[in-house]
Amino acid sequence: MKKISMLFMCMFLAIGMHAQNIRGAWEVYTTTDSDEKLHSVVIFADGYQVITTYNATTGAFISSNGGTWSLVGDTMTEMVEFHTDYPERVGSKVQFKVAITDSTLQIVGNPTKLTRIDNGTPGKLQGAWLMSGRVRDGKTQTRDTSRPRKTMKILSGTRFQWIAYNTATKEFKGTGGGTYTTIGGTYTENIEFFSKDDSKVNRSLAFTYELIDGAWHHSGISSKGNPIYEIWSVRE
Repeated sequence: MKKISMLFMCMFLAIGMHAQNIRGAWEVYTTTDSDEKLHSVVIFADGYQVITTYNATTGAFISSNGGTWSLVGDTMTEMVEFHTDYPERVGSKVQFKVAITDSTLQIVGNPTKLTRIDNGTPGKLQGAWLMSGRVRDGKTQTRDTSRPRKTMKILSGTRFQWIAYNTATKEFKGTGGGTYTTIGGTYTENIEFFSKDDSKVNRSLAFTYELIDGAWHHSGISSKGNPIYEIWSVRE
């Protein structure tokens, strides 16, 4: 599995010349030597990305890594912020070149191609967000988003993933993701993988959401069955 994760890290932590075409979600299906079908999804938001691999049949989580990216010419420089298989790489930089079309993404010299899922639409919440507060008993509790312990959520037009991690200790705390919709004032997550509890796979969770002064207010019932009211801020 680590060899597969390493391959995907090399592929997805690099971007080609047309950065404006990268935004959105991409995927590839692969099969292991033991005939296990894997699904790998990468989500690109402005400045941030994440790649995750999980069992395409059961949703069992396998690996995830990601961080920030910047582009100079056709070379992408990515700073690793979290890595489930190789935590020692947190804080390191990776550079690669890729070939990109409207529908495919491929690292130069590697035969594996990803296909586009979406281009950042139609989701109203596309982008990278950090949890910046909660409301409990009617009182707002804020969170310092600059601290090493982060909970980030990255969304494309149709895909979402949240990741909890610590850049100082290089610890990975957990993740989950899948598809989502924003219809009216309802944000619905359809879970395809959940690192802490496979029993959450295939569940759908509906939340009331609202954008207030640029912040995403998110309330409903969590995957644990508890009421939540979270505030998310766009990650700069």
